[in-house]
Amino acid sequence: MRHFGHLAEDVRARLFLEQPRTFTADSGPEVLATALGGTLYSPATRPALAADVRKLAARGVVSMVLCLEDAIADHEVGEGERNLVEQLSDLVNDFTDHAQGHPLLFIRVRTASQILDLAERLGPAVELLSGFVLPKFTAADGAAYLDALAAAEASTGRRLFAMPVLESPELAHLETRREQLYGIADLLARHRERVLAVRLGVTDLCSAYGLRRSPDLSAYDVALVASVIGDVVNVLGRADGTGYTVTGPVWEYFPVQERMFKPQLRRTPFAASGGTALATGEEVRRRIIAHDLDGLIREVELDRANGLLGKTCIHPSHVPAVHALSVVTHEEYCDARDILRAEQGGVLRSAYTNKMNEARPHRAWAERTLLRARVFGVAREDVSFAELLAACLCG
Repeated sequence: MRHFGHLAEDVRARLFLEQPRTFTADSGPEVLATALGGTLYSPATRPALAADVRKLAARGVVSMVLCLEDAIADHEVGEGERNLVEQLSDLVNDFTDHAQGHPLLFIRVRTASQILDLAERLGPAVELLSGFVLPKFTAADGAAYLDALAAAEASTGRRLFAMPVLESPELAHLETRREQLYGIADLLARHRERVLAVRLGVTDLCSAYGLRRSPDLSAYDVALVASVIGDVVNVLGRADGTGYTVTGPVWEYFPVQERMFKPQLRRTPFAASGGTALATGEEVRRRIIAHDLDGLIREVELDRANGLLGKTCIHPSHVPAVHALSVVTHEEYCDARDILRAEQGGVLRSAYTNKMNEARPHRAWAERTLLRARVFGVAREDVSFAELLAACLCG
């Protein structure tokens, strides 16, 4: 697998100073956790699930969650399990000779008992599976999920990762949050080798208070959600070796495809930025995309500022934006390299002469930035997010 591997070689050469490196489902957990990017959720009941995986892999999707929990109705669970096993069995031989490879695939279960059952029912198709997403994860219930995952590994001989989702009312409620977080931290530490990333279920956290954010607001504009995110990162996202990758919450809104490329005239995107002349078709397209995805773009930037990496996605149009925003900029790359070269500490002036770089306080940031550069690449100095996103959408 390779981020932006669906783009032509000449396009990648034009966009990247250092291109994204390849990785496999057997790469180290620190690489895979960084590489998750925009993780696309799909209901396990979809009749064309195998075809969806093939198509989305060809469009640059690198991680997917096949969902047996909130994405389907209660009465559909049995059918979802049957369909999932059938569809993955159909896929098992598909990606052997495919240069891009299959996405990292995870199953989101409802109960711990489903983990071993599904792993064994998959048979040879378990080789496609990277792990399980564990919903409503708490200090009390989480052990059953992790024990079941260990049993599935032993039974199948396949390395399987856990991605617990923190979304329970106990986490939302102030009086129980601290106890929950410390309990979860202790539990995950005992299974560290199996924990790939910690995910945030913001929709469920909001539901405990009857809240739902509008497309004009980020998760960080909702005080309750922002406080939970801050506390989760505080306990589980530390850079001292005890922390985990914490992924960004879902963005619930997606553009209507016709509006992305055929806006209503009242939005007037057609005037060029400095006068009355018409903008080029490419400029118009970029402005429309930015308008329809601006909430997502803003939230991804806030995710990174708050210590989160990657994002839960419920629509394919979100994935290119998340990946384009994950590319390390030329300025970030220069700063990170300079910081890591200053082994004796001290303060350095940025190569862009616009900031100070403190070698010791900024070291953890620099290490994380270069790991992201390894997976998502480094943009050329004159390449912006807009060019990266446009290439993804056209590629």
